[in-house]
Amino acid sequence: MTKQMDAGTTVPSLAVDANRRRLLKVTAAGVAAVGFTSLLNVPTAKAQDMSNGADNFFKSDKATLEKVTFKSAYKTDVVGNLHVAKALNRNAKHPAIIVSHPMGAVKEQSANLYAAKMAEQGFVTIAIDLPFWGESQGEPHQSVSTDFYSEAYSAAADYLGKLPYVDRERIGVIGICGSGAFALSAAKIDPRLKAVATVSMYDHGTLYRKGLGGKQTREELQAFLATAARERVAEADGAEIAYTAGAPIALTGNAIGDEFYDFYRTPRGEVTPAYASPKTSTMPTVVTNVKFVNFYPLEDLDTVSPRPLLFIAGDQAHSREFSELAFSKAAEPKELHWVKGAGHVDLYDRVNLIPFDKLKSFFDQHLAA
Repeated sequence: MTKQMDAGTTVPSLAVDANRRRLLKVTAAGVAAVGFTSLLNVPTAKAQDMSNGADNFFKSDKATLEKVTFKSAYKTDVVGNLHVAKALNRNAKHPAIIVSHPMGAVKEQSANLYAAKMAEQGFVTIAIDLPFWGESQGEPHQSVSTDFYSEAYSAAADYLGKLPYVDRERIGVIGICGSGAFALSAAKIDPRLKAVATVSMYDHGTLYRKGLGGKQTREELQAFLATAARERVAEADGAEIAYTAGAPIALTGNAIGDEFYDFYRTPRGEVTPAYASPKTSTMPTVVTNVKFVNFYPLEDLDTVSPRPLLFIAGDQAHSREFSELAFSKAAEPKELHWVKGAGHVDLYDRVNLIPFDKLKSFFDQHLAA
């Protein structure tokens, strides 16, 4: 885990102040436009121990972890952590699972945990960094490109299929948060992904077009688009890259904001890549974040059938609407599994709530030889 503070570059104070004002302006506009203002102003009902049961940095004593690098179809590097049970018979062929992290996260956040736990169950697993995030290639870092994200799953399937102990006809996917939608978009065009499970899924396309609960107005959407366009002009004229959304960098005093803060900004789950800082990690660039408006992962979702889909979400999650929407658009075989008492971020790392037994039975059934 790499932790890095802000770089110590000396910049004239007037320039710093001007850039800070611009950053705050574009961030506020971008956040408000997609309904995050209302999302982050939900009153906290009561004090809660949000780290209860969390084990994001779990390290298995039953499986090995090896960092690997492979090429995408665009000849860029995708980096992953390969997890293999120590007792696995490498002279036989086994099913494999690609695991992808929440939007704005890196493979060491949630994805590694799921990959390690599923490796202990006998699956060959790989936790990947999506392009532009973590150790995977892509400039500028923290950019949004759903086509590149989708490609990473196919590239991971390429890599896994070449391992002598993996059955390339039995490869599945677990996508967490935003990666749930990215995994679905990949499955629509790559039939080698034989079974897909999403956990606490977020469909950022629907979110950015309509807002949570469909409450975003047309005017708010237009304001969001205008903000991104103005930022493109500023950066074309030499301004520094601006970032938006992501996890709050301070406690917000409301339930949803504090839920993300507790994972991303505390020792529970904080990981700061070398290219970022604690003030910018998790935040996509303003200029590329607008790309989500053209992201439609749930359209034609029925075409994935007869490959199975499993949607897992907490019954208390603010994001549950996206799993419900995806389930309604999918064809059989499909299943919507509610985790009682769980919120959105709970299923990132709270091992006492994550239904690993459900995931095991799903992939045992649908990745059977």
